[in-house]
Amino acid sequence: MAKSTTLKRVTESSSNYNHLEKMSTKQLLANINKEDDTVPKAVKKALPQLQKLVDATYERMQKGGRLFYIGAGTSGRLGIVDASECPPTYGVPHGLVIGLIAGGDKAIRKAVEFAEDDVKKGWKDLQQHKISKKDVLIGIAASGTTPYVIGALNEARKKGVLTGAIVCNKKTPVAAEAEFPVEVVVGPEFVTGSTRMKSGTAQKLVLNMLSTSVMIKLGKVKGNKMVEMMPTNNKLVARGTQMIMDEAKVSEKKAAELLKKYGNVRKAVDSLKKKK
Repeated sequence: MAKSTTLKRVTESSSNYNHLEKMSTKQLLANINKEDDTVPKAVKKALPQLQKLVDATYERMQKGGRLFYIGAGTSGRLGIVDASECPPTYGVPHGLVIGLIAGGDKAIRKAVEFAEDDVKKGWKDLQQHKISKKDVLIGIAASGTTPYVIGALNEARKKGVLTGAIVCNKKTPVAAEAEFPVEVVVGPEFVTGSTRMKSGTAQKLVLNMLSTSVMIKLGKVKGNKMVEMMPTNNKLVARGTQMIMDEAKVSEKKAAELLKKYGNVRKAVDSLKKKK
């Protein structure tokens, strides 16, 4: 397993700014925004790595595999957010994309001390979901040194699970354990070491791109519409109704009836095509 004793972590480097407490609100916001502006540029540099991870993930999932995210702290929470949004957005089962965080579900709201330092716990948590060689595991760690993630990736790779990583430092132990690492180096944080800021933003952007691209490739989008979304609130019902009206050229009343009957836009429109 990769070691991390000599790693230089840019994410822990001192901020480019000092005396933050003396800045006005205007200065604070302007400087944070200036730093945030560098994040998409860093993500752009990592697109070739991300392309490989997306294609590899799609191949596994097309054959029935699941996608797992694993991380600690902010990184773990971001993975859980991305996983939880896939079912309502794309109509996939809740067990298809799974996010795990060091310390368990209680760590989503409140930090669990030293949970990320257990190198064996990540794999134990994954075993509860019966992860197998059909699946994909993506470790998320801004520092790239989180033992919980390193251990999980190491064991998963031994078992034939496809492994990826999203990190914000170069040549990290987490990246070394992954077949498809994505390294988005955003530099020092505005508040030294506060990786929920630029690093977290970078991870969120990458996760958006990853899951969205995979779902599109899996056929969950038609044109530019989420035709398999779950209409779980009034806003989504209205959106789905409008999509059916536009696609099938039917009245609002008819479209609403079809959406209620079939549960998603694709099935509703297909039902009309079958009758022709």
